[in-house]
Parts: sequence; structure tokens; C-alpha cells
Amino acid sequence: MYDFAIIGGGIVGLSVGKALLEKYPTAKIVILEKEKEWASHQTGHNSGVIHSGLYYKPGSYKAKFARLGNQSMVEFCQQHQIEHEICGKVVVATNEDEIPLLENLYKRGVENQLAIQKLSVEELREIEPHVNGKAAIHVPMAGIVNYKQVSTTFVKIIRENGGELRLNTKVEKIEEHGTNVEIGTNNRTYKAKLMINCAGLHSDRIANLAGYVMDMKIVPFRGEYYEIKPEKRNLVKHLIYPVPNPSFPFLGVHYTRMIGGGVEAGPNAVLSLKREGYRKTDFHFGDFLEIMKYQGFWKLARKNVKEGFEEIARSMNKKKFVESLQQLIPEITANDLVSAPAGVRAQALKMDGSLVDDFYIIVGKRSVHVCNAPSPAATASLQIGKEIVRRLSVKEHLSTFY
Repeated sequence: MYDFAIIGGGIVGLSVGKALLEKYPTAKIVILEKEKEWASHQTGHNSGVIHSGLYYKPGSYKAKFARLGNQSMVEFCQQHQIEHEICGKVVVATNEDEIPLLENLYKRGVENQLAIQKLSVEELREIEPHVNGKAAIHVPMAGIVNYKQVSTTFVKIIRENGGELRLNTKVEKIEEHGTNVEIGTNNRTYKAKLMINCAGLHSDRIANLAGYVMDMKIVPFRGEYYEIKPEKRNLVKHLIYPVPNPSFPFLGVHYTRMIGGGVEAGPNAVLSLKREGYRKTDFHFGDFLEIMKYQGFWKLARKNVKEGFEEIARSMNKKKFVESLQQLIPEITANDLVSAPAGVRAQALKMDGSLVDDFYIIVGKRSVHVCNAPSPAATASLQIGKEIVRRLSVKEHLSTFY
């Protein structure tokens, strides 16, 4: 009998395991991961940004946990000698129409207690001479890291503190009882006093296996990237973002410096026809049918028809992708870009067609389910782990999150 069983070996599940062992050093903990290595999906395909919390609704989990997570992630990297860099970010208005939106974003950043600055055209050109902009916001606390390296360090800490780690272990059945939960896998059955679902792209399915029906479903969106050739990396000094379109739920293509010296450009946001579909040709009939039968997807699609087709066009046509990038850096050309690996975002979508804006956590009889943890979950992972542990009581097993 385990005290805690965690499903999912990405950065969130590993952070929860680390936090539980810090709070309860004698607890018996097991982490179950279906893949052959840790951090295989969202974490391993992450762009590596240490976010600031600029975009998120004041008072939300995302706003609070990103801001605190920015600090705690940097401290963790310093403590464990993990390569990282606080390179800063600029959010750029490329035309006059975007300046009021940029002003609203600045006000939100101030509400979220961020030490950010407005930049004039001249000030922007001083720090990003190749960027086209009418105005900008400088976000100095944004940075970069390799989250797979962070996850590997979590694994080491968990193992050293007595936690059990099980790869190649796929959860197939869950039964909650009065005093424990039974988790059937492809290898064996595990019993625990409490189960924590951190299954990312499959978190809704794990919750369903445990008997919970929710007004949301995970819909996978693939983000496709290009990498800038080494001779043109000098065009990018910081992380460079456009002003987000308030009517579209994604940030738009941007430039991301990477640990190791690379610079990525992207992503777009296109529907993935497979939950773990990193290639354009990836297709899973069951995953596809599940999306097509979901009313929430069609309501979202109807509300974002124009933007959706623009994203598809950028996916199918490199010239269109480059045109979007040239709005920020006019000097960039198609010849400067080579294809880079894509990622898949596990986005919770409600039945009414609205995206779940915040981290979404539900509590069961003997379980806790983290059912929406897209970006900035990697940045916020240490805070998510601490918050889940704070809300748990070993004596009472569960307390409410809300």
C-alpha cells in the first residue's frame, strides 16, 4: 500500500512527487509513467521559456504561480547548477492599432506585480535593433531553461529520498474505494491511499477512468516551429513576442532563444489529429473521432474561423509563416529558417466552446486531478507541486481546493 500514487511523469507530476517527499519524508510514493523515459511529451517538447505571468488574469492560479514560479525555478536552477539565462522579453506593437492593446497588457502586468517597463521606438531599437515596432513592453524577468534537465533533477531528488519511479507503466483501470484507490496497469495493480492525476495530454481520460465526468475535454493543438540558421541568430537578442490577438486564445508566432544558443521561431497553433501528434502526418482515428464528436470543438471553431484558417495556412505554406515572422523582424527570410521539432499543447476545452483559462484541478474521493496544465505549467511546476501538497491532509486525505 502506497501513501501516494502519481500518474504522469512530466514536470508537473515529478514536482508533485518532490513536494510530497519534502513535506512527508516517510511517505511511500510511486510515480507511474507510460513512456520509456521521463518528460516525454509536453515537458520534453517545451520551448523552454521561464515565463513571467504577464498575460494571465490577475488573481488566477496562472498569474500567481507563474510569478512565484519564475522566482522558484531560477532559484532551483541556481541551487542545482542547471543551465539557464534570464534574457528578458519584449512584447512589440508593430502597428498603431496594437498600441491600445499593448497598453492594456502593460496594465495587466502591473496588476500582476511585475516590474515591467514601457519602451519607446528608440528604446526598443537600442536593445533589439532589428525589430520593427511602434512601441513595446520590456519584461526583464523572463528567461530560458531546458525543462527536461529540470525534470531529470526532480527524478534524482525523488529517487534519493525513497520515492519509487515506474516507467513503461500504462494505467488501464482505476477503482476508488473507501480507504484506498486501486490502479490497474499493464504490469500490475498498485494500491494507494491517494492518487494524483498529472497525466497531461491524457488527464481527462484518467479522470474519466476514475469515474469523474467533467464539462471539459483535452483537445490537442500542435505548435510548429522553425529554427533560425546560426548565421542569423544575431537578429534576436531577447525573447520577442507580438501583441496577442484578444479574440484568439494563442499568443501568435514569436522568437525564442534556446539554451545551447539556438533561436526558434513559432509556433502556430493547429488542431492535432492525434493526442501525441508531433508530425503533420500523425493521425489516430479514435482521437480524431473524439474531437469531431465534441460539441465544444465545433463551437470554438465557429468562433475562430478566420484565425483558424490563418493558422492552417501557416502550417501548409512556409511563405505565410515567414510573413508573420517578418512583422516583427523584416530582415528574416525563408532561407534563414529550417524546420524544428513541434510540440503539442494539452488544452482543456469546455462544452460551450471556451478554453479553460486557468489551471483546472478537481478533487475526488481518493484522488486529485490536474486536468488543465498547459503553459506556463513548466514555469509554475514547483508552485503547483507545493499548492497540491498544501491542500492535502494525510489525516483527512483530502481537502477542497476551492
